[in-house]
Amino acid sequence: MQKSKKIVILGHFGVGKTSLVRRFVDDSFSDNYKVTIGVHITKKVVEISVGNSISLILWDLEGTDDIKTIRSSYLLGTHGIVFLFDVTRPLTFQDLNNDLQIVSEKLPQVPTIVVGNKTDLVDLADLKAVLKENNISPDFLSSAKTGESVEDLFLQMATLLQDHAK
Repeated sequence: MQKSKKIVILGHFGVGKTSLVRRFVDDSFSDNYKVTIGVHITKKVVEISVGNSISLILWDLEGTDDIKTIRSSYLLGTHGIVFLFDVTRPLTFQDLNNDLQIVSEKLPQVPTIVVGNKTDLVDLADLKAVLKENNISPDFLSSAKTGESVEDLFLQMATLLQDHAK
């Protein structure tokens, strides 16, 4: 029997949460920006190894500038978190460590992957310098537009969830 796991996608307004999910689920990208109101739920089955797969139920939550305001009901039953920030907008990652602390307090022991998105819009060397300066070490740097690291980060999450369940 295939297991289903709830993954919550968190981050500020406009960091690319919906675009990341769309790239992962449909392998598509659109420049048309539409604000997510509430939550948008999609699903994709990920094969971890031959004959071993997991169904990821992706909860794309509306963006918020204050992580404390996320509805608790959206977080119930969460198995994993993907926390996104926009590498072109320092405002979305200046308080990243505090945001992650709040998430950790709300969802202790839930695996979290931190992703810097929109790498197609910046010089990688400059980006690494800015992240180092701000003491930020994302698990992945991605681009929903090009697909860079998108499959990898969700495969990593699926693997973490399988290992976490043991």
